[in-house]
Amino acid sequence: MQKTKLLLTGLTFTGLIALAGCSFPGVYKIDIQQGNVVTQDMIDQLRPGMTRSQVRFIMGNPLLTDTFHANRWDYLYSIQPGGGKRQQERVSVVFDNNDQLAGLSGDFMPGVSRDQEILGEDGGSVTTPQTQQPQAEEQPPAPGSLLEEIQREVDSVETRPVPTPEPLESSPQ
Repeated sequence: MQKTKLLLTGLTFTGLIALAGCSFPGVYKIDIQQGNVVTQDMIDQLRPGMTRSQVRFIMGNPLLTDTFHANRWDYLYSIQPGGGKRQQERVSVVFDNNDQLAGLSGDFMPGVSRDQEILGEDGGSVTTPQTQQPQAEEQPPAPGSLLEEIQREVDSVETRPVPTPEPLESSPQ
């Protein structure tokens, strides 16, 4: 009798532990992000000849600084949408002997946005020739309409260059 109770308690406990490890359908799973979030806007701001402090201002602190390659900073980012497949991005920034930005390598290319792809959203910006539909010619807005007023405001906007950050002083005071 005593052994039966002990056996039943042990099986119940084992069953509860096994059940706790199961995932139930419909249960919310969080997105797991690790590393440095690197966006296409950050990559587009990088210019050859920038100092380390300017790169750090734009990109943030690197995830990896290798003691054997002191002139290279590595930025790693991975995301696993709830229950989905993990995706990883890597960017390496290389400096020359004068501590100025000399090169960039990795999964990002200047001017090509991958932010929507990382998040698993279809931005609709990539179309294949088989699925591309012929676009109808755009009709000009009717005179005096709201669309014409909006178009006039958009056309009159002046573009301004983005200011380049000044290097930080590193001298102790």
